[in-house]
Amino acid sequence: MNENRKAGTRSTVRRGPLLRCRDTAPERATGPGGTVTGGVGETLPGVRVSVVRTHGELAVVAVWGEIDLNTADTLRSVLHEVDAAGHHQVVVDFSGVSFCDATGLGALVAAHNRAGEHGGALRLAGLRPAQRRLLHISGLHRVLALHDNVTDAVAQVRSAATKAFP
Repeated sequence: MNENRKAGTRSTVRRGPLLRCRDTAPERATGPGGTVTGGVGETLPGVRVSVVRTHGELAVVAVWGEIDLNTADTLRSVLHEVDAAGHHQVVVDFSGVSFCDATGLGALVAAHNRAGEHGGALRLAGLRPAQRRLLHISGLHRVLALHDNVTDAVAQVRSAATKAFP
């Protein structure tokens, strides 16, 4: 503390954000051909991301916890691995997410754009009302498909696939 400061007065100096460093990314479990088999990314406390299931180009990814500046890289990493494994139709189950800031939205948009390069898309399911409102305010509801639950999102992916290949 500053010894020259009078007792009971507030400091005008603001502290910067807490920075955390990671030296290596966690290894993910992969199956034959490099497909993600359900590895859980847990580099920092606060968020957990898991590939729940995959089938062809479809992958369902569940997220739990808070997505912010410190944890968005975990989400970004898992979604990148899913896309690299050839799963370009991605459903992200947000029912376990209690908070998502702009950094998390950026990770979702990046994953959507990457999937779109291969004819795929990213869909969000199980959003809380505050998250849905944030997506509407930011205009991202026009880019990312929003679904009430994972079942509806998967059904839409399968319906679109059967229309494309009758």
